[in-house]
Amino acid sequence: MLFPNLEAEMARNKITRAELAKKIHKTPTTISLKLNGKTPITLAECVEIKEAINTNESLDYLFKTDE
Repeated sequence: MLFPNLEAEMARNKITRAELAKKIHKTPTTISLKLNGKTPITLAECVEIKEAINTNESLDYLFKTDE
């Protein structure tokens, strides 16, 4: 799990990766690749994701990695 804080917020808000993909007009595969670190995620996509999961947490918090 590359973004544990994001995954936790999604779970709190009961939003699956498939639902997130639909909300931001991406395929579930694309979301999976981006959230698993296989393909780059843009700042614009990070903002879209934050808005889609309806959280007040910062982008820094949501997309913090353990690396």
